[in-house]
Amino acid sequence: MDINFLWRGLIIGFAIAAPVGAIGLLCIRRTLTDGRLVGFVSGLGAATADTLYGFLAAMGFRSVSSVLIEHQGWVRLIGGVFLCYLGVRTAMTHPSAAAAAPSGRGLAIVYGSTFALTLTNPSTIISFAAVFAGLGLVNTAADWWSAGLLVLGVFLGSALWWLLLSGAVGCFRRSLSPSRLRQVNLLSGVVLVGFGLFALLSIRG
Repeated sequence: MDINFLWRGLIIGFAIAAPVGAIGLLCIRRTLTDGRLVGFVSGLGAATADTLYGFLAAMGFRSVSSVLIEHQGWVRLIGGVFLCYLGVRTAMTHPSAAAAAPSGRGLAIVYGSTFALTLTNPSTIISFAAVFAGLGLVNTAADWWSAGLLVLGVFLGSALWWLLLSGAVGCFRRSLSPSRLRQVNLLSGVVLVGFGLFALLSIRG
């Protein structure tokens, strides 16, 4: 067992989660309108999906990558439609001056939505596979402790990014009036629909 695998996984998870795309935008929007906890839990959904893909890459499951790539048209279709739905719903949401305390069911929904969206991005597992291969971390299954530390590091690194992002964005929340939050919802909704349409248009026959 090499504790360095934990640090390597942490750095990889943080680096892959950091680029702001549709999930990052969703986390930012939810933090601004619903609070830091909702934004962070949204990020945890993405972190869980990153961890799953990191596990598959660490185990060297190339067959899984091949299946995802082979059926990426369907995967992009599902993800694109889901993004468009979230975008329209976000744009039509009217925020209140004070967000209600999140319920367990509400947190489960925001967690599940970002988990599902991250899973519908085949490039995620490709990114992990490329990074792991480049660092010589593929097929660590021979040492289950090392593989476990690597995957744990990926989760912690990704979760750390979402914690920092939701915490930083949350600092600006109180300075936003309901009308400003409404503008945030409209802009976020339009951009999310744009991400969804891009995913749909990228489908090749």
